[in-house]
Amino acid sequence: MNKGLKIGAVLAVSAFAAGTIAPVTANAASKKTVTVGIVGTSDKKLWDQINKTTQKKYNLTVKTKVFTDYNQPNKAVADGSLDLNAFQHVDFLSNWNKSNGNKVKAIGKTFITPIRLYSKKYKDVKDFKKGDTIAVPNDATNEGRALTLLQSAGLIKLKSGVSAPTLKDIKTNKLNLNFKEVAADQGPSALKSTDGAVINTNYAQEAKLKLSSAIYVEPVNKDSKQWINVIAARKSDANKKAYKEVVKAYQSKQTKQYLKDTWGKAEIPAWDIKLK
Repeated sequence: MNKGLKIGAVLAVSAFAAGTIAPVTANAASKKTVTVGIVGTSDKKLWDQINKTTQKKYNLTVKTKVFTDYNQPNKAVADGSLDLNAFQHVDFLSNWNKSNGNKVKAIGKTFITPIRLYSKKYKDVKDFKKGDTIAVPNDATNEGRALTLLQSAGLIKLKSGVSAPTLKDIKTNKLNLNFKEVAADQGPSALKSTDGAVINTNYAQEAKLKLSSAIYVEPVNKDSKQWINVIAARKSDANKKAYKEVVKAYQSKQTKQYLKDTWGKAEIPAWDIKLK
């Protein structure tokens, strides 16, 4: 499991006809721009599609700002230099808010993306040997998710009752596996020098890793609510009409079809998903 701009609200438009200033129309006066922060470029085309919808239905332009890591988009939303972001799951936002004054709020669900364990060396998790090294993301949220995945794969056991496990919470490690902590976006690079790596899907996609090549996929079930990705806004701006329109445009049949056509089962629509 790893993206100042200002909201552009055009309040008046000057137009010239025959050397005179034309009156401002209601349509022109209501034209708006909302900028959404994303991490990486894997969903850029999706947001371009959403922009076409918002322009047509709401006279609203949606632009994207691409970030290269998970550390900046929430800060930008919190300080008002960015309108929305769409890069994180529920658990990541919850942990960020605890450390940063609870200033950012989820306003709509997008998709859930199972993370995956990859290996250039092995074809099955049962192939790992004693002393092998597995790379995991080094940020608190994604590391905990990666370790939980490794537990579900049967490679380790974690202490019970820990919501965000770290390496210190590994209770059983029969193969004496070593764990290399790397920045989430470095997972694909770490794969070249380790026996396996848990990699967030967006970074796997950007590195042109075939998702089908993963040797283990995180299960999607009732425990997956915390991994649902969201569109987030500054808490004080969460009820803005334009932001709600962006969410409506995203949560559409067209988006479902795009996700299916583009990513198959990699990005699963989550706004109406039933987790069992």
